[in-house]
Amino acid sequence: MSNKIFANAALAMSLALLVAGCAVGPDYRRPEIAAAAQFKEAPEGWVAATPADAVDRGRWWRLFQDAQLDALAEKVLVDNQNIAAAQAAYQQARALVREQRAGLFPTVSLDVGASRSRSSGSSGNSSNGDSGGSQGARNSFQASIGADWEPDVWGRLRRATTAADASAQASAADLANAQLSAHGELVLNYLSLRETDEEVGLLERTLQGYERSLQIATNRYNVGVAPRSDLLSAQTQVYNATADLEGLMLQRDQLEHAIAVLIGKAPADFDLQPAGWNAVVPEVPAMVPSTLLMRRPDIASAERRMAAANEQIGIQTTGYFPSFGLSASYGKTTSKLSDLFNTSSMVWSIGVSAAQTLFDAGATGARVEQAQGAYDEAVANYRQTTLTAFQNVEDQLSAQRVLARQHALREQASTVADQNEQVVLNQYKAGQVSFTEVVVAQASALSARRALVQAALDRQTTAVALIQALGGGWDADEAP
Repeated sequence: MSNKIFANAALAMSLALLVAGCAVGPDYRRPEIAAAAQFKEAPEGWVAATPADAVDRGRWWRLFQDAQLDALAEKVLVDNQNIAAAQAAYQQARALVREQRAGLFPTVSLDVGASRSRSSGSSGNSSNGDSGGSQGARNSFQASIGADWEPDVWGRLRRATTAADASAQASAADLANAQLSAHGELVLNYLSLRETDEEVGLLERTLQGYERSLQIATNRYNVGVAPRSDLLSAQTQVYNATADLEGLMLQRDQLEHAIAVLIGKAPADFDLQPAGWNAVVPEVPAMVPSTLLMRRPDIASAERRMAAANEQIGIQTTGYFPSFGLSASYGKTTSKLSDLFNTSSMVWSIGVSAAQTLFDAGATGARVEQAQGAYDEAVANYRQTTLTAFQNVEDQLSAQRVLARQHALREQASTVADQNEQVVLNQYKAGQVSFTEVVVAQASALSARRALVQAALDRQTTAVALIQALGGGWDADEAP
């Protein structure tokens, strides 16, 4: 009889292993994305003017040639809390992969136990004269080892493992995206802070010029050759420039606080002293649109989530098919501890089970349709993410070209405005024009200088945005 049981169990296990490769559900294939041969807004001969190895290593901020920025960027990787949260999420995803993979193997358990019991009878007769009729206490010891295994006949467990692995890869891409975003925000804040320092210096120098003009107006008013309105206009100009300077200091404080948070420090514990601004605008390495599919972490994340959604269709489809289980145990129950491991009286068992849902009012079909809908949604999200990425690059390429021309015009405007300011001031000293014309010329010159500084910052921030739009040096081939 036992031989027959063993034979049947072995046959069932053999059949299960034989069909274990019959995974139901669709195999994943990445949808095609139409990508142009080149970007529409790319300048002719778009190539890097400097070696692109810094970008290839992911340390793209080094292209701005600022040692202090480099040091701050390295701290972001270590101390930024958004990156720490993304890292923790990735660790959870990897642990889930291991959990799902464990389901492919049998579960082995060991059970041991001991108990002591005593029963009482209602009979008045007792061999030992006990009127209660109590029986003696009895000991019971048990020990057994068992195993359970669900053969992955229809590929449900394998698809669950594949889905978990794809989700973990998406989490890794999310981590890379968090790093790219944090570094981009840091670089933008740092460049804005240095541009603010430049504007502060510019305004301080301009304020000195305004104070000299105020002194000239005061002297002319005191000797009676200028009206009091000249004096009031000069004072108004000084006060407004001083107020603008205070506003810049507030802006600088807020940027400094933002940088502190990005590197994981309390603003009270961080101080960034004023320093010279390196207004270098790096040349960004050329790239074709199709490369974005591997260089943008957000695209990689959307693609991996699409792959995970595809596996869910197969997982839910297995609900149409029966499930199988194999179990075995070996052990013994005895009243004496010394007899517990006596192999002559061991008890074993082995079993095969199968279960099939006969009626569930369409619940399985509904779950399959849900999985299919989730996959279609993931496909649409993937394509939209890709199209948005193409748009981002085109936008920044266009901005890069326009801002370069705009910066050249701002330089010319600032030079001419400075010359006009000096000419009008000399004319005022000679009594040829009113002070109103001096105020207008000085305001125009200050506006042109600040616009030039802002134009230089705009070119830098556009370079940052373009680097981020191109993926910042990340490569999906290097992802786990």
